Amino acid sequence: MGFTVISGPRDAGPGEREIMFARAGEVFARAGISDHQRIDVPAKGTAESSDGQMRESVQGIVPALQSGSLFGEADGVLIADAQNLLKGEAQVIAELVVGTDPDAVTAVFVTSGAIPAPLGTKLRSVGTTESVKKFRERDASRWLSEAAVARNLKLEPGAASVLLRRFGSDVAALGQALDQLAADGSKVTEADVIGRYSNRPDEPMWLFADAIGNGNEGEALRRLADFLEHGHPLVVLAFLEGEVRKRSLAAIAPDLETYATWVGAAPNSFPVRKVWERRSSTKAESLRLALGALARADLQIKTAPEPTHRVTLERLTVAMCRWLGR
Repeated sequence: MGFTVISGPRDAGPGEREIMFARAGEVFARAGISDHQRIDVPAKGTAESSDGQMRESVQGIVPALQSGSLFGEADGVLIADAQNLLKGEAQVIAELVVGTDPDAVTAVFVTSGAIPAPLGTKLRSVGTTESVKKFRERDASRWLSEAAVARNLKLEPGAASVLLRRFGSDVAALGQALDQLAADGSKVTEADVIGRYSNRPDEPMWLFADAIGNGNEGEALRRLADFLEHGHPLVVLAFLEGEVRKRSLAAIAPDLETYATWVGAAPNSFPVRKVWERRSSTKAESLRLALGALARADLQIKTAPEPTHRVTLERLTVAMCRWLGR
């Protein structure tokens, strides 16, 4: 089978990683390899002894890539987190790839981001690449329906909605939840899910920002509650201050390129274009009111008793929906 790269997003979460490793397993299955060696590349900067150009934990890649050609038997090796390879290690492995018989060794490189040169370039020229995109909630909804059918589970509409609200796009956690629910029977109700699982701990803040930008007070308050289950109120304030700052800069910037330079991002990036396209719908008075409310909320959270913090943020969220929403 030769060389395969399973490439996922740089910010791959548990769900994306589960899919990436499942794809790797499919590659080995197609090659007829039931057992393979796994090598986990440690993060850069990790204190670890090395022998020459390679750290101890990745030295096993060398005999793994050579074994097939030396002993005449098909072999399999999985290199996890290949984006963490050091430049010297990438150079050594690239040289091995050139001399390895692709019919004798099946090597799968799982990576979140680019594999260092020259290895990344060499793998693209001699092997195949499979991409795993960042999962969004709409992707997770489709995945959830298929996963439930595979487990012979019947999810009531309310149960599916609550599962997605609890776990978002983390399909790894969704899969575990379905396995647990399957042990209790084939039908899953909304009450079953609510009674078993609490709010998810990884509520992404951009969902909160989208709800505010759409002026959807109910959705924004729910997203706020999800985040506050494990997050700190000051993190919410800092995020909202950043959103108001970006809108303020967009309102006074003469063109898109200037605005992108001010916020330190590429002009064609989605977040930049998103704020820029909404600049005309945000009034200067609304931005002034938002800044004043943020200052008062910051003072309240830093000086008032903790029980008042949630109410303060809820009132601020509703106000932001009215000032910054469409």
